[in-house]
Amino acid sequence: MQIAILGIDLGKNSCSVVGLDANGRVVLRRRLHREGVVKLAAEQPGCVMAMEACCGAHHLGRRLRDQGHQVRLMSPEYVRPYVKAQKNDDRDAEAIAEAATRPTMRFVELKSETQLDMQSLHRARDRLVGERTALINQLRAFLLERGIIVPQGRRKLELYLETLLEAEQVSLSPRTRLLIEDQRAEWRELDRRIEAFDEEFAREARTDEAARLLLTIPGIGPLNATALVAAIGKAETFGRGRDLAAWMGLVPRQMTTGGKPKLLGISKRGNGYLRKMLIHGARAALPTLSKGETPLGSWLRGLMARAHVNTVVVALAAKLARIICVVLRTGQKFEMRAATVS
Repeated sequence: MQIAILGIDLGKNSCSVVGLDANGRVVLRRRLHREGVVKLAAEQPGCVMAMEACCGAHHLGRRLRDQGHQVRLMSPEYVRPYVKAQKNDDRDAEAIAEAATRPTMRFVELKSETQLDMQSLHRARDRLVGERTALINQLRAFLLERGIIVPQGRRKLELYLETLLEAEQVSLSPRTRLLIEDQRAEWRELDRRIEAFDEEFAREARTDEAARLLLTIPGIGPLNATALVAAIGKAETFGRGRDLAAWMGLVPRQMTTGGKPKLLGISKRGNGYLRKMLIHGARAALPTLSKGETPLGSWLRGLMARAHVNTVVVALAAKLARIICVVLRTGQKFEMRAATVS
């Protein structure tokens, strides 16, 4: 039994495994625990190990790669068309193996332990930011129920609470005041933990070569740079010909009406976290870039004259994504050129 491709449908505890020979015939069907998959792979000569890029795939993929196998990870949406009717785990594994044979299939590069660690830190920070936002919204709601309206802005609410709680006579019941004091202390603790993450990202951005290159791009700070390096790695890990803007879902969808192409909203496919961070960075850099006497500044001013500012921000984010691709592939810093005088 010579296995050419082993399709693995990963589960939390058990996995379905389907082996194909060189002619594409099914020669093996098994259901194993994850350690059983590693033992089965150790008994096989070097072959293709195909999996969907899901939770635990990168760890298992590195172990299989160390055994001498060629690991191919694929996005689940690319595997779905190959699943036959009456879907089950065995047919999912068979579809994974079949999809891995396609010459035009796009594969996901294995992430290193360092990349996964950095992504975990970003997800933890994002969760804390969400908790802080929910806490602030709840505080505003409590105050509004007592007829107290605070201007928008996190800093304005923070200053108002200091003034409110330091006043001798407050239009709040003793229990509500104690609750707000507790939530204010919780807010400060969340701020402290988020700042600790930010300091760690800043240290990492100073030591990583690819992150230092990205920091030369307007709108890219330590938070964006470390997130991008953790997601796409170095230049060679993001295949040539790939469009980072399309991968983040920053390009507009298209439709044809009456034979004429029409642009719709952005697709919002791909990595939503990176898209959010890149759009925030573009929004922060837009005022400065639009005033510069550069080709980019001229392009932004022309776009702002005929489009809404939010549209301009997304367009700038897409352009920054393409600049990021060039910087990573060439290994050269970004330099802003002055506009030529015609």
